Amino acid sequence: MFRSIFPDPLIPKSDQERKRYLLKNFILHFRPPTVPEKTLKFSLTWGLGGMAAVLIFLQLGTGLLLKFVYVPTPLGAYKSILVLSNEVVFGQLIRNIHHWSANFLVLIVFLHMLRVFFTGAFHPRRQFTWIIGLGLFCLVLTANFTGYLLPYDQLAYWAVTVSTGMLEYIPAVGYRLQEIIRGGNEIGPATLNIFFAIHTAIVPVGLIILMAFHFWRIRKSGGLVIPRAPGEKIEEKPIRVPTLPHLLLRELVVALVLIAVVMVVSVFFDVPLGDSANPGLSPNPTKAPWYFSGLQELLLHLHPLFTVFIIPLVLAVALMGIPYLKYDTNTGGIWFVSIKGRRMALIAGLIAIVAAPIGILADEYLIGFVGGLNGVPAFLGNGLIPFTLIFFGCAGFYILIKHRYSATNNEAIQALFVLILVVFLILTITGIWFRGSGMKLTWPWRL
Repeated sequence: MFRSIFPDPLIPKSDQERKRYLLKNFILHFRPPTVPEKTLKFSLTWGLGGMAAVLIFLQLGTGLLLKFVYVPTPLGAYKSILVLSNEVVFGQLIRNIHHWSANFLVLIVFLHMLRVFFTGAFHPRRQFTWIIGLGLFCLVLTANFTGYLLPYDQLAYWAVTVSTGMLEYIPAVGYRLQEIIRGGNEIGPATLNIFFAIHTAIVPVGLIILMAFHFWRIRKSGGLVIPRAPGEKIEEKPIRVPTLPHLLLRELVVALVLIAVVMVVSVFFDVPLGDSANPGLSPNPTKAPWYFSGLQELLLHLHPLFTVFIIPLVLAVALMGIPYLKYDTNTGGIWFVSIKGRRMALIAGLIAIVAAPIGILADEYLIGFVGGLNGVPAFLGNGLIPFTLIFFGCAGFYILIKHRYSATNNEAIQALFVLILVVFLILTITGIWFRGSGMKLTWPWRL
């Protein structure tokens, strides 16, 4: 009877048995029987893709447990979280795991995308895999955002109010889109039901489908890029080793370490729960979720139309177009393109570290774009003019650094990417830790 269920050895001993085991095991169909030995180096991927998958399954598991207690109504939501935290055995721990793994997931997926970009793992045969990855990142943000409202405390209510309020600035469809997402003009019972349905049904299904498709596409495109030094040619026939045990054991170790870290954080740091949501009492300051803080910070400096619609649209198109741009060489497997590319990326980062704070301080204390240009409509003085300056500044940076260093397209595009990335990170850091009462600049210890 046992052999009828498990015809092959549970613990394969030879390479042949391991290959057969992989081919017959449905779950492991997303892994080839053998992998290039060089791709096993931890410094190639840092285990980020596998970490993201582990965190997604942690989310699904803990989310399923939370559904047994949670009540998706304005009165029941907050009370159910109190019951979960104070009366359900290990309820607070389950909530902590769900919360912290969700936040880690945003960070890990973001870092994974950066790793893919900086190792050139988006060149031919892998272009569409990059697009799927962008879709996964959007779903992860959607999962976090829709889950943010569910505790229905003051922090959640007003953060979602601020975030959904940005939608009204989208031309033509903004107000309608806002009404659809909120289920009305204001955050209320309909909003909670919509967010709960998206968070617990639509997003999980989308994540599972896209994640499976993503892994399948990686395998069909030849697996991971093979790491190589700058100037080193692509190996036509790299040395390969069996996936079991070489790859799977490494993935198992990374998964166990990650779960241990999440558990430690969840044991020692409880998720805060504020007062019950009060639509008539707005906290000061009212901030968006941390992953939207960069956008909220930008909203303080530019016209809402450009912050909420035009700039995100331009960046989204640029990100989707990255794999399809014309590059001089295939740099797959080389960190930061080349030695020159690394130097250019460092210079771009340093320029951003200097320029972004100067721009924030200048707008806050010197220029004051809003009302700062007397007689000029806000759309121009706070929107089109600074946006045009930013656009031509980026274009000028690209042209200047390309000619100054006789750079390839790969190196110049990477430098521009780093410039924009670091600026966005500084905006995010400023929004999280340097904005106090009235969204005025302040030191973190004065918050």
